[in-house]
Amino acid sequence: MPWLRSSQQDCLSSSPSQRLCERTSFSFYCAVRERLPVWLLEDMRSMEVFCWEDGRPRAFLPSEALLYALVHDHQDYARYLLKRYSVSALRAPRCNFCCCRSTGSPHLSVAVRYDRVSILAMMVEALKDCEAQSGGLDYLDGCGGCSHVADAGKTAVQLAVELSRPDCLLLLLVHGAQPDGLDAALLRLVSSNAAERRHAQRCVDYLLLFLSKPPALQRLWDEPQRWQSLLGNEVFSWLCGLAPPPLLLQALRCLARSGPDQITALPHFLQLHSWQ
Repeated sequence: MPWLRSSQQDCLSSSPSQRLCERTSFSFYCAVRERLPVWLLEDMRSMEVFCWEDGRPRAFLPSEALLYALVHDHQDYARYLLKRYSVSALRAPRCNFCCCRSTGSPHLSVAVRYDRVSILAMMVEALKDCEAQSGGLDYLDGCGGCSHVADAGKTAVQLAVELSRPDCLLLLLVHGAQPDGLDAALLRLVSSNAAERRHAQRCVDYLLLFLSKPPALQRLWDEPQRWQSLLGNEVFSWLCGLAPPPLLLQALRCLARSGPDQITALPHFLQLHSWQ
């Protein structure tokens, strides 16, 4: 295909080649949105779809295709990309605005924002399988996104706390992400309405399960009666450093580290809120 040379691009703000790239990218986006078969999407991505970068066209990357699959919940395509390309499908594509690459993987944050629990489970499993070779924890604890995007500077765990996504949060924590954000989770709990409170409470509970030691939280000392009524006497005392962790919390920690299903399958009277 007769692409324009870089010397010609200075004279044109939008060359025919660039417009063609935009059309093919949009057609691919629509194809993923319609959840067309995986084989057809891969044929399009490898032979028909191009991105415009540094004044020239290039092939559409698996990591970019995975972002489309995440947005439109195309689980079959996401499964194929992760199986075929493994962790390379999670590499951060270069930003078209500032030409930089973010630390971590934006895919985890996108999965949390869109609440794509099934695809997130596939991604953290891929990271676990390749942790030794590729630094899986760097992906889990990295801040995906450049400074101008909505979730810049936030880890996937922090975003899950902010949006009250307990299922996403548990998946991340079970696979080794740092349990940061208890302070934010407590604020989310007290500011949530009745419909949101159940999810916010579960986020607090999951963070408590994976904390090795309670962080220093001044707000607990500022309003002890309020937080004691919300958290229960035993949890409040532990977070304030006045008592050891509750026995039920210690028992549930062993289950939580063996997999998310172990916690969610517990009967109601043994669920996390029952220690309060």
